[in-house]
Amino acid sequence: MHTFDVLIRPIITEKNTLLGEHGKYTFEVDRKANKPQVRQAVEKAFKVDVVSVNLCNMPGKLRRVGRSRGITSPWRKAVVTLREGQKIELFEGV
Repeated sequence: MHTFDVLIRPIITEKNTLLGEHGKYTFEVDRKANKPQVRQAVEKAFKVDVVSVNLCNMPGKLRRVGRSRGITSPWRKAVVTLREGQKIELFEGV
């Protein structure tokens, strides 16, 4: 897997914005990615030092549109902790 195929998108929510103040940033990552791949992708993409990576598999949820029912795709979330004093500018000012 190529380094830049690991990160799909940043997750910007109220809770994750508060985590950003403590040096933790959340991303949606590829379902097959592991911790070393996520660490390498974040360090290469944002030029920061990663202290730790926590991964979490998020299940799909049941959704309805009128009568039809469906399920959203399951996905994988990564919470990345950076070295103290560093930050990712992508999350600033949101």
